[in-house]
Amino acid sequence: MQKGTINVTTENIFPIIKKFLYSDHDIFLREIVSNATDATQKLSTLASVGEFKGELGDNTIVVSLDKDKKTITISDKGIGMTEEELKKYITEIAFSSAQEFLDKYKDKAQSIIGHFGLGFYSAFMVSKKVEVITRSWKDGSKGLHWTCEGDPSYTLEESDKSERGTDIVLHIDDESVEFLNENRINELLKKYCRFLPVPIAFGKEKSWKDGKESETDKLNIINDTNPLWNRNPNDIKEEEYIKFYHELHPMQEDPLFWIHLFVDYPFKLTGILYFPRVKNSIELQKNKIRLFCNQVYVTDSVEGIVPDFLTLLHGVIDSPDIPLNISRSYLQSDSNVKKISSHISKKVADKLQELFKNNRSDFDSKWDELKVFIQYGMITDEKFYERAEKFALLKNTDSKYFTFEDYANLIKPSQTDKNNQLIYLYTTNLIEQYSKTEAAKAKGYDVLVMDGHLDAHFINQLEQKFKDSRFMRVDAEIADKLIVHNDDQEHVDQTLSHTLDQIFKTHLPEKSGHFLVQCEALSEQSDPLTITHSEFMRRMKDMSALSGGDASFYGKLPDSYNLIVNTNHPIIKRIIKESDEKIGKHIEIKNAEIKALETEKSSLLSSQKDKNADEIPVIEKDKQKDLESKINTKEQELNNHIKEFSKDNHIAKQLMDIALLTNNMLKGEDLNLFIKRSLQLIK
Repeated sequence: MQKGTINVTTENIFPIIKKFLYSDHDIFLREIVSNATDATQKLSTLASVGEFKGELGDNTIVVSLDKDKKTITISDKGIGMTEEELKKYITEIAFSSAQEFLDKYKDKAQSIIGHFGLGFYSAFMVSKKVEVITRSWKDGSKGLHWTCEGDPSYTLEESDKSERGTDIVLHIDDESVEFLNENRINELLKKYCRFLPVPIAFGKEKSWKDGKESETDKLNIINDTNPLWNRNPNDIKEEEYIKFYHELHPMQEDPLFWIHLFVDYPFKLTGILYFPRVKNSIELQKNKIRLFCNQVYVTDSVEGIVPDFLTLLHGVIDSPDIPLNISRSYLQSDSNVKKISSHISKKVADKLQELFKNNRSDFDSKWDELKVFIQYGMITDEKFYERAEKFALLKNTDSKYFTFEDYANLIKPSQTDKNNQLIYLYTTNLIEQYSKTEAAKAKGYDVLVMDGHLDAHFINQLEQKFKDSRFMRVDAEIADKLIVHNDDQEHVDQTLSHTLDQIFKTHLPEKSGHFLVQCEALSEQSDPLTITHSEFMRRMKDMSALSGGDASFYGKLPDSYNLIVNTNHPIIKRIIKESDEKIGKHIEIKNAEIKALETEKSSLLSSQKDKNADEIPVIEKDKQKDLESKINTKEQELNNHIKEFSKDNHIAKQLMDIALLTNNMLKGEDLNLFIKRSLQLIK
């Protein structure tokens, strides 16, 4: 028996390995099985170049569990190790046999997984003792038995192992007894080793007979050694792609379509990316793409290797050229990652362009579910925007789909304003904004549906990209003013505007937001009262909400609306006539008094215009303050008088409530009173 010391630079290497080498302790099984796979693949390579002339035989790797002995054993029939190799690759931490083998056989080697030489020591994260029982493929080799109990010392002696290959025996420690559960081991093998290129067996297959489950003599192979992504796309049927998708993502609907990646140069990359069916009402989920390195599962966090917008897709990516950290747990950034990411983005854009070109009607039918991916890409990736603008679509309220160019040509004749800007009208909720949408369509305008998860951001981007264009929601203005074609406009008397302002503000509910009353001389057919929502403020608040910005500047501002009063509508004319009859004289008197005071104030200010503040006599300053106070008092008296009249004007109240109701702003007690009043009016 030999005794020795593992060649490490610190006595504390094992506590470091146990706690910090891997983020998840369950990774140990992946590492040990991957090493066994490497050993098996190396033997196949040696056979292919004529160095190994024996029979390869059954190369299945067997994982076995012994609950009584508290051990997990991983056995392979690979190249095994000589005494020199065992000392070199096991006792010298971080000297990678895989890397040395790759350097020697780089043109012949099949997929070799390991790179760092630390995977074996992950066993000590869960084991109090590890045994390595091995015999090399080389003629004249003898069996060896290496033992270590989680400290730098080890023992090495001969064993009676008669066949080539290696058995790794893990004596599970008391803190890791969860790994002595058969279901737990099966779960880990399915997670990490499901697609390894060498058969992996765990236990025996089971069958049901006479209502009882029993084991058969056949090994239970847990992996698919030739996964779908490694096969030639021309040889794969559609149902095979769909079946594979459901194996990866059970309980999901069939995908919209998929992209099979098959790249040999300038890097190696294979994979299948599926476009899942996504509804706008559900939260988008990332981390549904699984990253493999030579068929070994690495992670489902693929930020960096996959463009951010494509992390919404599902599927698998496999590449030996992806740089991993020392524990193979996550990506390291380098130029290759950027190249791979850019290539994937281009392949996706090419596939979408192909679908659009070859079957436009099918592409249109899938657009509502596709657009969240495409919009996300166009917003976050400038190169993808340049590719996607050829096939990105806009949908109108008649459920017709248009390319950007086609839609601009459609609306240009009717929706170009007096400043030669093209106005894109849209609705974010066809039901809630139905009346405004219909009013716009009655004017001969076309209206887009922009009710998607990312449409608020997308609209802002399109405004920056489209030349001389502007987007406006249908409730941002009255239909007559959505698109202003000329300057012809009838002006409303200022005194009348002020009177109507006070009449209708009286009937606004509390906490209804900020309202600006505007009097417009519209057609008699236009609504008497219309509430519009400031396009700028609404959009800023929408963007703030989408960004989670409740505490942002715009998020804190109250809602801002315009109340448009149509002075040409018969009902408004009736209110104007009634106000003239009941308070017209009083309004005239008060306005005259206010005007006289303002004239006096204006004269006073005119006499002071060439004087500095310290040159103005105190008596004049006091008089100015007195005039301002009197003006404010008279204005308040005027407003109070108008409001007193308005309180008893049920028609004004009814009109105000109808306008609020049309915008889903009449609620609670105000809605209840409106219903009662409506019933009274129709008795």
